[in-house]
Amino acid sequence: MIKKIEAIIRTDKFEDVKKALSEIGIVGLNAFPVRGRGRGKGMVVQGRTGKYTIDMLPRTQINIVLSERNVKATVDVIKKAAYTGDSGDGVIFVLPVDNVVRISSGEEGAEALMYQGDIDSKK
Repeated sequence: MIKKIEAIIRTDKFEDVKKALSEIGIVGLNAFPVRGRGRGKGMVVQGRTGKYTIDMLPRTQINIVLSERNVKATVDVIKKAAYTGDSGDGVIFVLPVDNVVRISSGEEGAEALMYQGDIDSKK
């Protein structure tokens, strides 16, 4: 089965997470800036005109589609690399994927996910 990992992490931890993923053989990923809030509901800032709440904080979302057998190792690496111990470290979602189709070759399923040097070729 194919899974998708969506990890929303602190932006300043992105390079650490990307490097850690690369070390275990995660080759393909997408990342983009997002804004959001979670349990902490933002933070209160003191400005010249008084206090105000910033409730939509900048974060980075990482998307990875991979074989189910690689999910645990990948989630563990993200958790470790993104961890600061403070509230707001992020959240990881694991979702099912029905199919993957590589446009250039027509490959489908797990074959469409494989890259030279990726986590599957290291096993």
